[in-house]
Amino acid sequence: MKPTVAIVGRPNVGKSTLINRISGRRVAIVDDMPGVTRDRLYADCEWCGKYFTLVDTGGIDDGDDDITRSVKRQAYEAVDIASVVIFVVDVKQGVISGDIEIAEVLRKSKKPIVLAVNKVDSSSRDNIYDFYSLGLGNPYGISAEHGSGVGDLLDAVCETFDRNEEDETEAVKVAIVGKPNVGKSSIVNKLIGYERSIVSDMAGTTRDAIDTPISVGGRDYILIDTAGMRRKRDIDSGTIERYSVLRAIAAIKRADVVIIVIDALVGVTEQDEKIAGLVHESGKPSVIVLNKWDAVEKDTFTFGEMNDKLKEKFSFMSYFKSMAVSAKTGLRLEKLMGIATESYENSTRRIPTGLLNEIVGQAISATEPNARKGRRPKIYYASQPGVCPPMFVFKVNDPKLIHFSYERYLENSLRRAADFSGTPIQLKFVGKGDDD
Repeated sequence: MKPTVAIVGRPNVGKSTLINRISGRRVAIVDDMPGVTRDRLYADCEWCGKYFTLVDTGGIDDGDDDITRSVKRQAYEAVDIASVVIFVVDVKQGVISGDIEIAEVLRKSKKPIVLAVNKVDSSSRDNIYDFYSLGLGNPYGISAEHGSGVGDLLDAVCETFDRNEEDETEAVKVAIVGKPNVGKSSIVNKLIGYERSIVSDMAGTTRDAIDTPISVGGRDYILIDTAGMRRKRDIDSGTIERYSVLRAIAAIKRADVVIIVIDALVGVTEQDEKIAGLVHESGKPSVIVLNKWDAVEKDTFTFGEMNDKLKEKFSFMSYFKSMAVSAKTGLRLEKLMGIATESYENSTRRIPTGLLNEIVGQAISATEPNARKGRRPKIYYASQPGVCPPMFVFKVNDPKLIHFSYERYLENSLRRAADFSGTPIQLKFVGKGDDD
């Protein structure tokens, strides 16, 4: 496994800016309002040939509400799983009681601690030495915003790594998406066995797309819990929530497979259809999960009836896999990753060229394409140049002669011949003189 580096500190000292600086991309949501980051965020990073996983945490403060207590607990859990901790403080605020309290906790953890004094400029450089009083060794003066001093900080972090730690094996990235408050974070927490994501009855508690590595059945996964995606007209373009939705969309694009969570008590809504459409258009394999199934009044026909409604609403992705679960009771959740893996593996499936052309030839023999404007389309051969999603290219006399209904017929023929359940497939028709 890669070493894990946790970044902790009070709110608004620049932790999210530092993780963005180290990772080289906008991983954490950054805003001047304290407390913007409320869940742990993971990012794979590299420095001078050393690879590690960086963990950003919510700011630790003295608040006593439910959210604040949950943030504190998660920040300290991040320390527990970390190989080394970067403790970020603010040179402009100096050493305050909150820093002293956190420093005491960090000393008790017995983990290597690297002290980062942020927001340092020429006028405040001499104030760095005040932070020796925290008893955590040499303070490193940095500016996360401008990048100064960050190289020395990372050198110190990498010196603490165990040289024998092995790199992480390739993991399947699973994004969990849906409307706010359908139970996405509860599903994540149940899968990993502890509260990784903050769960609250208040919709929109998860703001960031959060990566959590887990292992199920000997296989490694990265669970990506995302912010609930509201209808566009419900989102103020200037709010943090807007960026959360953009982050959820980006999470779909970088995922290998997507779990679309729907509230079984509410049923399929227009927004559920739009979210599923986004997953489909991104070419991602998926599983539709009906959550809160324990609270649904049902008989032996209920799931079948619900599945028929899904087929009606999601007719554009008739290949979908579906299942009913309960994050509250754990009902069927032990099967979820297996079904998600099946969808992912189907998206990587290849049909040998010889067999592919035999399948296409049989389909054409059974039903020839109709002539259009006095010309009949001819399909010469087919190939499969790509996967994820599977891509099939058909060489024809004129692509304009292929009606969409015949394209759907060919897709159904391919699906009957090979298991592409759970994944979209793409068909492309090119003329004799065109490149594939």
